[in-house]
Amino acid sequence: MRYLPPIRIAALAMALTFAAGVYAQAPTAGAPAATQPTSEPAPDAAAHDELRALQAAMEEALNKNDLDGLLAHVDDTVVFTAMNAAVGRGKQGIRDYFNRMMVGPDKIVDSVKMDFIPDALSVFYGPDVAVSTGSAPAHYVLTNGMNFEVNARWTATLVRRDGRWMVAAFHYSTNMFKNPVLDMQRKWLMMAGGGVALVLGVIGFFIGRRAGRKVS
Repeated sequence: MRYLPPIRIAALAMALTFAAGVYAQAPTAGAPAATQPTSEPAPDAAAHDELRALQAAMEEALNKNDLDGLLAHVDDTVVFTAMNAAVGRGKQGIRDYFNRMMVGPDKIVDSVKMDFIPDALSVFYGPDVAVSTGSAPAHYVLTNGMNFEVNARWTATLVRRDGRWMVAAFHYSTNMFKNPVLDMQRKWLMMAGGGVALVLGVIGFFIGRRAGRKVS
């Protein structure tokens, strides 16, 4: 084997290292060029911004009890399912529901304040349809004096009509096994049961005393 001086070995190693680096950086024939980082927004970024604006407008209208403001952002064929399982179809159906629940002498809800908090970004099904889900912490005041907090869930289907995002369907629900209304009912039942037991105990005491007097 031919002897190479150390200086020639070092020079050969440097040359091989340089060649390997050039080969690694050169594009392979037929392979796509590496994607360069860009600061431009994703194609659906504008749509997400529009949906955020829609959510904020709907939330503001609801908290102001502005029914016309709400209906301005729903599709003509909207389907709304409320927490009490009532269904409103179309804008008039939603108007009838809100008038029944929140307007007039027979209304049930005195006021409601609510936040719509999405779980994540909306999922798009094509350029004109999106689905969003989230939670809705809310404070309710009923006309019967009940005052409570509810953390509900919602699902919204949104469609783009003439360049505007609209609500096509909205479903709103809460846990049927654990919620403030049930908790209050249980509390009232326990109080009523305790009162009945107390009354029965008092009645039993006096009946026992009278029976004892007759025996003596």
